[in-house]
Amino acid sequence: MSLPEEDLTCPICCDIFIDPVLLSCSHSFCRGCLKRCWKTSGLRECPVCRKKVSKSCPLSNLALKNLCEALLQTRSQSSVPVEETMNCNLHRERFKLFCLVDKQPICVVCQSSKMHKSHDCSPIEEAVVDCKDELTLSHKSLEDKLERLKRICRTSVDMLDYIKSQALETQILIKKQFEQLHQVLYNEESARLAAVRKEEEEKMAGVKDKIKEISAEILSLTETIIVLKEELKEDDLVLLKNYKATLERAKSAQLDSEYMSGVLMDVTSHLCNLKYRVWEKMLDHVEYTPVTLDPNTAHPCLILSDDFTSLHYSSQPRHCPDNPERFHISAEVVGMTALGSGSHHWIVETGSNQDWLLGVVSLSVPRNAEVSARPENGFWTLCFRDGEFRAMTSPPTPFTVSKTPNQVKVQLDFDKGTLSFLDSVDDTLLYEFTHTFTETLLPYFYTQSQHPLKILPENVFATVLRK
Repeated sequence: MSLPEEDLTCPICCDIFIDPVLLSCSHSFCRGCLKRCWKTSGLRECPVCRKKVSKSCPLSNLALKNLCEALLQTRSQSSVPVEETMNCNLHRERFKLFCLVDKQPICVVCQSSKMHKSHDCSPIEEAVVDCKDELTLSHKSLEDKLERLKRICRTSVDMLDYIKSQALETQILIKKQFEQLHQVLYNEESARLAAVRKEEEEKMAGVKDKIKEISAEILSLTETIIVLKEELKEDDLVLLKNYKATLERAKSAQLDSEYMSGVLMDVTSHLCNLKYRVWEKMLDHVEYTPVTLDPNTAHPCLILSDDFTSLHYSSQPRHCPDNPERFHISAEVVGMTALGSGSHHWIVETGSNQDWLLGVVSLSVPRNAEVSARPENGFWTLCFRDGEFRAMTSPPTPFTVSKTPNQVKVQLDFDKGTLSFLDSVDDTLLYEFTHTFTETLLPYFYTQSQHPLKILPENVFATVLRK
């Protein structure tokens, strides 16, 4: 079975092998082509795979040499001689020049013709070296692109697994939070049902007591009626003698239980605006933080809490995909909330953390390069390190405070162009940046401490708007 002609072609000269040699990496080349390539590059390596080659002379590839010689012999016996392919079709002269404009070999007559007269040309031998160098560079560039594509493909496969784990973990956390809300609702439902049962028992006990009173009054009134009937049957003189006592007894039999008001259930107190009042109660169990961290931007060494409101540093990096949004160089993360026109603020509890940066960054800051946290690079931050405060201006501005705050309030007025850092306990100003912001900003956090930075929740109120 004969091999395709391209398998018998030297990768360097793109022609049939002449005296082919075999390298340890299994690639073959013309002996002369390989020597010229090594002489030009100065590196003794395979021109295809770049594998280093030992200093010993490459071995002749006799099997390949025999195949190539057989092919050349077949060509020489064909109707079109091989030499004709090396000659100009127009002038039948041998190709000795290479037109640098038209990128094709020409003969000396072609160079004098109108078609190539004004074109720069070079000798074939020089052109071969230059073209091979250019093709080698193109080959290297294509190999680099291929490697990048393979790396992207591997990353994409990793992302599929990571997305699955993200989805599973997110579902678990959602269920956990809803279970907590369900428990709050269940407890509130139980309390309100218990209140209904308690009122039911109290109202029924009251009615039963009232029934007892009425029953006693009925008995007393019945006896009085019997006495009156008996008196009416007596002789006139006896009736008159007992009249005063009988009349007083009749008058004492008053109906005290004729009206029974307020004995029914106060249904309105249990059902009026029930959902709203339950919602008000749930606010005691609900937290709202103005800024939450974006886990897809967190450096692998940062550990975020389940609700994405706190972070701390770990020397054991997490396994996470190499996505473009993620910070790859230092332990940084940004918030989910994009900050534009208007006023924004959030409070960070620094606690025992002695190594942190807080502030805002431009949306377009690079995530995969080392960049100084300076305003000219899109960073407006406050730094606390080694017990000292510095505003990260250019150069940094150190300053002192009367007491180290445990809670730092970050307050941005985008339209006025101010970014203030305050001690949230008494609103003492620590430092203020002034800048004309033009790009969307993001809350920024950095730490290399195992002590957490925590974004504090804000109070939530329920209000009713009456028209």
